[in-house]
Amino acid sequence: MSVYDTLSERGFIEQITDEASIKELLKNHIVTCYIGFDPTAASLHIGSLVPIMALVHLQRQGHRPIALVGGGTALIGDPSGKTEMRRILTRKEIDANAEAIKNQLATYMDFKDNGALLLNNADWITELNYVEFLRDIGRHFSVNRMLAAESYRMRLETGLNFIEFNYMLLQAYDFYYLNKHYGCVVQMGGNDQWGNIVAGIDLTRRLEEKRVFGITFPLLTTAQGHKMGKTEKGTVWLDSSLTSPYDYFQYWINTDDADIERFLALFTFLPMEEIRETGKLKDTELNMAKSVLAFEATKITHGEKSAIAAWKASSGAFHLRPVDAKLFPSSTIPRMPDSEDLSAITTIMKARTDFEKGIAAFELFEEVKLCASRGEARRLISQGGAYINGEKVQKYDDIVDISRLDDNGELRLRKGKKNYIIIKMNK
Repeated sequence: MSVYDTLSERGFIEQITDEASIKELLKNHIVTCYIGFDPTAASLHIGSLVPIMALVHLQRQGHRPIALVGGGTALIGDPSGKTEMRRILTRKEIDANAEAIKNQLATYMDFKDNGALLLNNADWITELNYVEFLRDIGRHFSVNRMLAAESYRMRLETGLNFIEFNYMLLQAYDFYYLNKHYGCVVQMGGNDQWGNIVAGIDLTRRLEEKRVFGITFPLLTTAQGHKMGKTEKGTVWLDSSLTSPYDYFQYWINTDDADIERFLALFTFLPMEEIRETGKLKDTELNMAKSVLAFEATKITHGEKSAIAAWKASSGAFHLRPVDAKLFPSSTIPRMPDSEDLSAITTIMKARTDFEKGIAAFELFEEVKLCASRGEARRLISQGGAYINGEKVQKYDDIVDISRLDDNGELRLRKGKKNYIIIKMNK
């Protein structure tokens, strides 16, 4: 299979500029492709995983991916998919974010010996002379055509700032620049980038008289219609200091049944013949598939050691069943933990005097941030969703004191089925 077949089979492709030509190109040639990453935060999040995984597939099949950090375009701000103008970051903030994202991307791709390239468009965009840019580049753009692009058309209703209006020109210039200096012939991105990609294709044709191509990915939502990577706790980040490997694992293991097959195809490297079988699974076996998804996705982002620790902690906390090796023979998920290991779960240390004094259950759940407020904690307890050491909390004002500690001197607090925190007494 060519990498195009792989991406198509796994559900990466939404739109394409010339399917027959791209199929032939990716099948018979070594191709350089690029995707841009916006450094508006110090970490990427789960929403960036589709483009990251696409680049990884390209490299695994012999092509050369370019991960382009948009240190220059971030000074403008991409209006695509936004109803209001992004906050303008300082150059210092953008440079720090860009450097952090560079390091993050290196966990997915091999940048040694130019097997993949990691570039920052600030290196050329910040050197542009505005008048020369307008004369040499801007004259190739039709304002009428730009306003017809969905990213601009949406913003016209709420107001489009002139600085944002320049974004399409700069992203198109990126494609032209990467084609001229690095031989890049394919740009990929989310479906909201279609207009920008087409603009880059047109600009490269005009300036270099070369054919280049574009592919977009679907903008993913869950089966419930929620945006990928959004939870009660907020955004699910790829940086382990912002979202722990355990919490990352929990995000995936709580995947909706209807999303399992699709997410296994997009976010793991398991063979498709194994993934297709999940459509036949039910009940316990379907939960095993969720364990495999969570383990494999966590392993790709945080490494096998962290994935095993997260799986062991989840097995101890939620009594997960071992995965039947016959269902997913290609997965390296452990079949059964050697012993209970909760080390990956967030643990809070408290002094003995705190336990001796005691605290109302609803106050404790709010204090450790399992609930955002005491009102939410009261509702949680009254609805039967709060547990301490496996026992349901009966009253919101039950006093939790030293008598409630288990043999290990711990309290295991659980909110519903998903959120778990351990409180441990200092000895």
